[in-house]
Amino acid sequence: MSTSPSDPAREVVGKSLSGFGFAGGARRGTVIRLGMGGPWVARNRAELLTPSQRHLVTRFGYGVDAALAKDVRRAGSAQQWFELQLTRPGSFPDGDAEQVRRWWPDLDRGPSELWQRQAKEIRGGWQVMEDYGRWLLVRRIRTRRPVLEKMTEFWEGMLHVPVSGDAHFTWRVDYGDTIRKHALGRFDELLVETTTHPAMLIFLSAATSTKRAPNENLGRELLELHTLGAGNYDEDDVKASSRILTGWHVDLWESWAASYVKEDHYRGRVQVRGFSDKNAKGDGRQVTKDYLRYLAHHPDTAHKIAERLATKFVRDDPPQALVKRLAKVYLKNDTEIVPVLRALVASKEFRSSAGAKLRDPSEDVVATYRALGVGIERPSSADSGVNAMLWQASGLGLSPHAWPRPDGTPVHDDIWASPARALGSMSMHWSMAGMWWPTVDLDYRRPSAWVPAKKPIRFKDLVDEVSRDLLHRPAGKNLLATACLATGCKAREKIDRDHGLYQWGFPRLLAAVLDSPDHLAC
Repeated sequence: MSTSPSDPAREVVGKSLSGFGFAGGARRGTVIRLGMGGPWVARNRAELLTPSQRHLVTRFGYGVDAALAKDVRRAGSAQQWFELQLTRPGSFPDGDAEQVRRWWPDLDRGPSELWQRQAKEIRGGWQVMEDYGRWLLVRRIRTRRPVLEKMTEFWEGMLHVPVSGDAHFTWRVDYGDTIRKHALGRFDELLVETTTHPAMLIFLSAATSTKRAPNENLGRELLELHTLGAGNYDEDDVKASSRILTGWHVDLWESWAASYVKEDHYRGRVQVRGFSDKNAKGDGRQVTKDYLRYLAHHPDTAHKIAERLATKFVRDDPPQALVKRLAKVYLKNDTEIVPVLRALVASKEFRSSAGAKLRDPSEDVVATYRALGVGIERPSSADSGVNAMLWQASGLGLSPHAWPRPDGTPVHDDIWASPARALGSMSMHWSMAGMWWPTVDLDYRRPSAWVPAKKPIRFKDLVDEVSRDLLHRPAGKNLLATACLATGCKAREKIDRDHGLYQWGFPRLLAAVLDSPDHLAC
């Protein structure tokens, strides 16, 4: 995406609509929040992160805010911050993010209780899953551990169990918690935990699979979507894969408890690619674990994971040389994820990819709340802002983990790069810039946060202050031209609290900044 159009009007509209076709090397946006509803303090220009720092913390986060910038400076550099995020996330106290889970008590109810509450029409599973999506959005807004959060989201998208579903919703929150525990660990351990998790077993029809009637759904998707990839297995592999996974059960009628029933496990030799086992015992749990570890260590799995990571965190068409290097690191380090992420961030391909990715719907919502510094309170009614947040993400294309198919949340930009998405983002930015919707249980900053009470400020300086605040970068010529066109103000025009911009036009300035590629790209 070019950021130097000759026509200022294209800066306002073109970048928000057709400008979704990003190209490598383009400028990319980061955002900064001055505290949830707190007072505005003039920004010291030396406090801005450098472009390379912004690139790293934005690509592996949800938008730069004041707390994040401070964490980076305390760590000494963005690279040191990243290393701490990978190896010692507990170094960053995250109470503000963790405490919001108490806002939604259903997230900590057991599977049986959730099902009974649905059966008694106390609260439906779809409502619990809406709460799960809201909790994720607020957690991402508040977190000081964005790398852990980002990788949890990444694996939930790849090892996908959608939040829609009248049975697996009972275990879906626990499934997300399980992934979070392993998100920065080893993939072989993560694969064992997710494949045999009740939510996955229910979703892909393995919860009632037996030796007499092996269901092939999980056996197939495990090979195609979670490990080897399409074209790297045959139908015999699918049958053997499904037989290995028999015996893992969930009671779908009364207790919703997970169990292993030895009598239902298929016995007899099985072979999937290079994996073979006599499988002579009635208890097939060890065979399952050995099989899954084999798949996790397979070169085809290494390539699939490396390619998805590079697509998500570098660009849509990652160089195969980078993918091969990352796959090699993955295999050399016994499927540990942290060394792969270190290698990715250290690569020249990553360093040159600033602006090459588009924020997906949920990322746009989260980044916008962080940029505007919107204070979020516990929901008190159905129309609370926290509830609306989920509707906003859905309106842009997708709420968290609501992708209906088993292939998981896309990491390619093209599905989000549409005029409808652009118009949706512009509408959301406009309504929030004007503090019109949502409003309940939210605390917006007023124009007085930027316009001084006593001394007028030149419009060009005001635009620069807003850019440094929202985007954590100085305002360039294009953004200034956009702001002038959007508001009708001249660059050297003096703005005070009697000016029309302050009295009624400030949303135009904020929306122009939020609609820019510096915010929409990451």
